[in-house]
Amino acid sequence: MKARAFSYFRAATIDQALDAHARAGDDARFIAGGQSLVPALSLRLQATRLLIDITHIDELRGVRREGDALRIGALTRHCEMLSEPLIAEFAPLLHAAAPFVAHPAIRNRGTFGGSIALADPASEFPAMTLALDAEVEIAGPSGRRRVKADNFFIDLFETALQAGELITAIYVPLFKVGQRFAFDELARRRGDYALVGCGMLATCTDERIDDIRISFFSVGNTPTRVKGVEATLIGARLDAERIAAAQGALEGDLAPPDSDEVPPAMRLHLARVLLGRLLGRLGEGA
Repeated sequence: MKARAFSYFRAATIDQALDAHARAGDDARFIAGGQSLVPALSLRLQATRLLIDITHIDELRGVRREGDALRIGALTRHCEMLSEPLIAEFAPLLHAAAPFVAHPAIRNRGTFGGSIALADPASEFPAMTLALDAEVEIAGPSGRRRVKADNFFIDLFETALQAGELITAIYVPLFKVGQRFAFDELARRRGDYALVGCGMLATCTDERIDDIRISFFSVGNTPTRVKGVEATLIGARLDAERIAAAQGALEGDLAPPDSDEVPPAMRLHLARVLLGRLLGRLGEGA
């Protein structure tokens, strides 16, 4: 199959992109890396009258420190998560997750902002924005706003983005002394969608956990924080008994949907196994 015929517009600024979308109405789509949109168009799962190319907008590029946060431009490619020194130093959880994102060809084209906007519940980066307490910067016809990742992912492929809006950057709090992180996923083959994946960021005093955020992916309609598990860990030392308690609390936080690929009970079991491994690494100072 091939895509339905469409018009193409290359925007040089955010205002140009927003204006083009406003003139085309709902029958327009922004495109950057195109790693999800192009296949969807080719398979006619989506059909648009106008594609607005935002890849040449300088304001959407770059990684830099702004106060106590790292501003990661929406056009930052997945492969840059591996090569950019500021991300390795100040957002190491993203750096750790990046090698698990699909394959090199996709990482060379796919963008961070595109992954967040698509909100695939099986993707690594949307879930990591939850674990990092990140904020999504959005530009639209009504101006600019920032939305906490906790409030951004609403339902299956549904986000807080309104019609005609685009993501301009993601703000990640700087990694601090005393923090620890861990990431891993279980998949049949490297590069496949994970059966279960998880990332976590903890703030510790010696061996005590003062705060922790844990986010799973491939477990439901959206990336999912496990707040009940987090509550069992805050204020505690990470010993075997506490890790077992956290694994036991997981059932109250996750309700994996039924699927032909993995029964819910098996996915929950895999999530418990992964949680135990990652908490063990945190306890070792990972």
